[in-house]
Parts: sequence; C-alpha cells; structure tokens
Amino acid sequence: MYYKKLKAFPDDFLWGASTSAYQAEGAYNEDGKGLSVQDLHHPKDIADFKIASDHYHHFKEDVQMMAELGLKAYRFSIAWTRIIPDGDGKINKAGIDFYNALIDELCAYHIEPVVTMYHFDLPLALHEKGGWANRHTIDAFVRYARILFENFGDRVKYWLTINEQNVMINHPSAMNPGRLPSKKELYQQCHNMFVASAKATLLCHEMIENGKIGPAPNITAIYPETCKPEDIIAADNWESIRCWLYLDMAVYGRYNNLVWSYLEDHMLTPEIEEGDMDLLAQAKPDYLGINYYATATVAGPKNDGTDCQARNGDQQIMIGEEGVYRAANNQYLETTEYGWMIDSIGLRVTLRRIYDRYHMPILITENGIGAKDELAKDGKIHDHYRIDYLQRHFHQAQLAITDGVDLIGYCPWSFMDLVSTHQGYGKRYGFVFIDRDEKNIKQLKRIKKDSFYWYRDIIQNNGL
Repeated sequence: MYYKKLKAFPDDFLWGASTSAYQAEGAYNEDGKGLSVQDLHHPKDIADFKIASDHYHHFKEDVQMMAELGLKAYRFSIAWTRIIPDGDGKINKAGIDFYNALIDELCAYHIEPVVTMYHFDLPLALHEKGGWANRHTIDAFVRYARILFENFGDRVKYWLTINEQNVMINHPSAMNPGRLPSKKELYQQCHNMFVASAKATLLCHEMIENGKIGPAPNITAIYPETCKPEDIIAADNWESIRCWLYLDMAVYGRYNNLVWSYLEDHMLTPEIEEGDMDLLAQAKPDYLGINYYATATVAGPKNDGTDCQARNGDQQIMIGEEGVYRAANNQYLETTEYGWMIDSIGLRVTLRRIYDRYHMPILITENGIGAKDELAKDGKIHDHYRIDYLQRHFHQAQLAITDGVDLIGYCPWSFMDLVSTHQGYGKRYGFVFIDRDEKNIKQLKRIKKDSFYWYRDIIQNNGL
C-alpha cells in the first residue's frame, strides 16, 4: 500500500540501542559474580566473554556517549550470576550496587532503562542441576525477578522477561555446553520458561506501579518459496513453530493449535503440571519486544530424508525439518558478508503480521547489521553500509506506523561493538567502535562511527 503522507513517529518514541550483559560487560569473575553457561561456551580462536567490551568498568563513559548520541532508551540485560552467583543462593550486594549505579547514571541523563532479565546466560550451577528442564529453575527465576523488582523497580518501568526463547529451543547449541538436549527435553525447557515468564509478569504487575513487562522473541515473517500450496503450508508450519508459539503463549496463555498438533504427532509434548495453564492464561504482557534481523524463505518438504540440513547454531540460518519444511533461497534479497538476508520491507511485513494478530504495542528490541568494521587511516570508521541498512529499516518502520501498527520504540543492535556469539569481534554491530581484536584488548578505546553521528541526527529529528 502506498500513502500520500506518512504518519510521523510518536513524540515519545523510544529511540534506543541494545546490548546484553555477557557480550558487553566483561568482569566475568569480579566482585562476586558467578559463572554462567556462556563462560564455558565460545567458538575456538575468537574472543571469549571474560573481558568483552569491559562495559563493567567503562559504564559511566559509555552512558555519557549514549547521552551524546541522544538515546531515549537503553535496552540492556542484567547478568543473573552477578545478582545471585549460583542462581539460587546468596544475593551478591556488589552486583546490586553495579546495576544501581548504571541505572542511576542512565536516569541522570533521562535515558529510559529497558531491562532484559535473562539473555542466554543461565547460571552454571543451575545448568548443572538440569537447567530449564528442572522446574526448580522456575522458582529460582521468580526469586531472581523479585530481587530485581525490589531493587530497581522504582526506576525501571520497562522489563523484558526472556530474550529469544524461540532461538534457545530451535538453535540450542550456544546455550547448552556439553550434551545437546533432545527435542523432547527442549520443549520441556520451553514450557518451564513459559511458566517462569508468566510468574515474573504477574509479580511485576504486583510489585511495580505502572510497570510494563513483555517477552522478547526473535520474530520474522516466513515466506513461501513459490505459490505452490505445499510451500504455503510449509511457511505456515515454520512460522507457527518458530514464532507464533511464543507470542500466542505470551498474549493468550495457550499453545498454538498447529504447534500442539505437531508436538503430539512427534511425541514432544511437555509435562504440564496442574495449574500451569491457568497461570499462563492470567499473565498478560503490556507490550511485545521483537528482535528482527531478516525474513526467512522455505519450501515444502520432500519427506525423503533430505529435508533437514546440518544443524547450525546461527539463529538466522534456516535448517529444515523432515516433513515440516525445507530451507530455501530468496533471489530477491541481498545478503550480508556473513550470509544473513537483508530484508527491510520484511520488517514492515513482520510488524503488520504481529500487530494484526495481537493488537499490542511493539518495541523493536534488536535489529542491525554485523560487518567487519575497520579503522580507516583517518582514525575513523566509515560504516556507510550500516547507515544504509538502518535508513531503509527506519523507513519501513514508519510505513508500518502509517499502516496502523502501534510501534513504541526502536532499539538497534547494538550501542557498541560487543562479542558476537559466533564471530567475536570480527563481526561488529555497534554505533561505537571498541578498539580491540579477538585476543588483544589494546586499550579498549571507544570511537564513534559515522553511523553514530547519523543516528544522532535521526533522534534529534524524531525520524528520517
């Protein structure tokens, strides 16, 4: 649909940026912090998470740069093991103090804190006791949530429960050091995370006046490769399994009917305890956080033993599943140097589908392009490709607003360079360059990229 005039971004639009604790903070074992599963898992020959971008020691400098950028919001995660080192034991006061100082610094510059409670970094001690497959982890998460709300709820009004739960189920390798769980085990983990999120949602509404809380899955429109009905069915299959399962549960408190039929047929249904479904139906989010990078294209399965490709830990690479869908290529889209599709129009498609289905406010909690940014001879980083990428996506976001979507904010990934889960510092996303490489941390100098100044102008003008 073409419009004669586009609607403006709302005056209170949350122009922001995102990071996660384990990818940015470093200080992995300082001031009482415990180990998480991420401290045991990283690909060989790339940076680990021990120092990362050292945000832990540079947070005041980093927040000052956020203020210079003009951010209205900063979406970050809290490291569970910095608050409770073993996930379920003694509270670590130094961890509370750090996040209090960070939040106070953000508030001093009128930057809205948007806090993700759990971003891939399960405490190792809980993992060793069965992790999310053990219902005890539900209780541990709810206790952790209560501690967060008690200590930070006076200043943090926007909360996100679990980052990309669907990625942890469909691409589990990066979150499960050692043995990979079976699919049956993964869907039990998934159910237990649903229950934990629901309990945290109810607790937030009980404890925080005007608190807003929601999920943060990775959602993308799924395209059929052709107009063949088999391809349409395959796209419906994968969109339901990968996306709608997670948002249907968050919003409606029930399992998506197509996914439940799939789980029954594949003998993957989780154990559901008495009262779980009532609890899930009671917990209502206030908004939906959405991580979007690109659409996916699939074809109908052949069901001949060739539908499933080799498993890949990269959440944007479709792998196929026997009898469900086959991964397919989209000849109309560009790709990044890392093989990710670029589909700015797909952002509009995705936002329209989500809003049409749920009619809830949407916050884009991640979107960005990873690239091999390098310092030029003039000492600057000329990341024109990032500017182009975001400009096109911002335009489609405005079109989605004009379509009637209630979009309340946009937090690109990421504020600064951080450790990419799969490519370390070879793959950079930030508006701020961190001068280090995989093994040499140098002086960790912060350098503003060209995109920093461009985005600053966007925020000042409230849009393109």
